[in-house]
Amino acid sequence: MATEAVALEHAETGAPAPEELESQVEELGGAPVAGDSPLFSDFDVHPDIVAALTEVGITRTFAIQELTLPLALAGNDLIGQARTGTGKTLGFGVPMLQRISPPAEGGDGVPQALVVVPTRELCVQVARDLGAAGAKRGIRVQAIYGGRAFEPQVESLQKGVEIVVGTPGRLLDLAQRGDLILGKVKVLVLDEADEMLDLGFLPDIERILAMVPDKRQTMLFSATMPGPIVTLSRSFMTQPTHIRAHGNDEGSTVPQTTQFIYRAHNLDKPELLSRVLQSRDRGLVMVFCRTKRTAQKVADELVDRGFAAAAVHGDLGQGAREQALRAFRSGKVDVLVATDVAARGIDVTGVSHVVNYQCPEDEKTYVHRIGRTGRAGSTGVAVTLVDWDDIPRWQLINKALDLDFADPPETYSTSPWVYTDLDVPEGAKGRLPRSQRTREGLDAETLEDLGETGKRNRPTSGGRGDSGGRAGQRGPSGGRQGERPGRSADGEQGEGKSRPRRRTRRTGAPAAEGESSPAASPESTPTEGAASKPRRRRRRGGANRGGGGSESAA
Repeated sequence: MATEAVALEHAETGAPAPEELESQVEELGGAPVAGDSPLFSDFDVHPDIVAALTEVGITRTFAIQELTLPLALAGNDLIGQARTGTGKTLGFGVPMLQRISPPAEGGDGVPQALVVVPTRELCVQVARDLGAAGAKRGIRVQAIYGGRAFEPQVESLQKGVEIVVGTPGRLLDLAQRGDLILGKVKVLVLDEADEMLDLGFLPDIERILAMVPDKRQTMLFSATMPGPIVTLSRSFMTQPTHIRAHGNDEGSTVPQTTQFIYRAHNLDKPELLSRVLQSRDRGLVMVFCRTKRTAQKVADELVDRGFAAAAVHGDLGQGAREQALRAFRSGKVDVLVATDVAARGIDVTGVSHVVNYQCPEDEKTYVHRIGRTGRAGSTGVAVTLVDWDDIPRWQLINKALDLDFADPPETYSTSPWVYTDLDVPEGAKGRLPRSQRTREGLDAETLEDLGETGKRNRPTSGGRGDSGGRAGQRGPSGGRQGERPGRSADGEQGEGKSRPRRRTRRTGAPAAEGESSPAASPESTPTEGAASKPRRRRRRGGANRGGGGSESAA
C-alpha cells in the first residue's frame, strides 16, 4: 500500500490544486520509512528545533511527516489524515515552531499560534510535545483547558506565550473575557477534528475561527473526513492539500497489533483479566470499559488483587485524572482502566497490551481503543472480551473491519488457550503474587490541587463551569461540567438516571422558593381582610394540628 498526497479541490474555484503538490511515499503511514527516511534537518528545519528533537531521540521522519513538512514549511494550508500514533503532532508542530518569533527574535508575548484539541488529556500531551521541541528556541507554550482554575492560566497568558494549545470551551471563555488575544495568530491547527465533531464542538470551532485573522496558515488533522469537516475545511482554508494515508487510517486495524477475541462471561472477567495481566514480558496495559462505574469497579478490583492500577473517567476530578496519567506514564502504575471518552488523546509509550473489558460500541471505537498499542511501528497485543449479549454488536464490528473473528471461542479464566495465546505462566492465578508487586502504586503520585472549578459549593470565575464552557454547556470533553451522575463532565455514559433534588419539608412536600422553614412559626391564624388563606402545618399523619378535621392544608 502507498501513502498518497491528494490535492483537495480549491475552496473558491472548485478546481483541483496543482498537480505538483501530489506525491507518494511507498510506506504505511504508521511506520517510519526504512533506514533511509529523511532527517528533520533535511527539510531546512531550524537547527535549534532539530537539536531539541535529537535530545529526545527523534531524528528521522515518519511517512506522514515526510509528506506534510515540505508543504507546511512553505506556508501552505493542508489537511492531514492518518491514524493516531503516526507522528501528526510533529507534522504540524515543527512548521509551527519554525514560523514563530520567540522573545529573543522580537516576539511580544501575544500568541502567534493556536492549536485546538478536543480533550484535556490531548491538550496536555500536545502542549508538552511542542514545549519540548521548541525549548531551545525559547518558545513558550501554554495549555488552556477546563477542570482547572482560570487564574493560573490567565496569569501565564499575561506573562506572555507564543503558542496556545486549548480545548474549545475554555478558549472561548478566555477570549471573550479579553484574557486571550487571538488577533496575532498566524498559524491555526485543528487537531483530531473528527473527534471535536463527535463531541459537538463544531459551533465553538466556528466561533474561534471568526476571532483569528483571515490571513493565516491553517492545518487540519483528522483520522476520518466526515461531511461537516470537509465543508468546514472548504469554508476557512485556502487551497488546502489533502494528505491521506490510504489503508492505514482509522478505518482499519494496525498490522503490528495481534488481536485475540474471547467470548467471556461477565462474572469470570476479573479472573480472566488477572491472568492476561500476568503475561510474560508485558509492558503497560490499558483496559477499556464502556461506563464510568465499571471502570472504577474494575480498577478497585485489580488493586485488591495486587495490581498497580488506576482509573481515568469522567466522574473523577481533573486533578485525579492527571494524577493517574502521570503515575501511568512514570510506571508507578502499569494498568490504566479508562472509558472511551476519557482515554481520547492519551498517547503513552510502552503500552504493550490493550484489553477491551467490555465490547466497544462500534468499529471506530474498537480501532481507536486497540490503537493505543502497536504505535509508530511497535508491536502490541489487543484482547477483547465479548459477553454473550454483545455477540451481535461484535459481529457487526467484525464485518465492518473485515476481520476473521465472527465466532469468538467460549473462554474462561481456566481455558488452556489463554495461557498459550498470551504467554501466561501456567501457575498464574487470579491474584498477583506478592513477589511481583514491585510498582509503587497510585498513592506514590502526588495529587495536585488544581483549583478545580465546576464543583458544588465552590464559586467559579465569572460564574463559568468546570470546562470553561458557558454555564450549563459542554466542557472540553463534551459533557456538562459539575453535573450529577448519569452523564459525566466528559459526556460519558453513566449507569442509572438521576434527578435534581428539591428541598422538602419534614412532611415531604416541596418548599416554595422564599418560604420560611417549617420551624419558623407553629401555625398561622388568618388575619382579617387577608387576600389568601395562609398555609397551616400538618401533622405527620396529615391531620391539621389541633383541629382533627380532614381538611388538608392549602
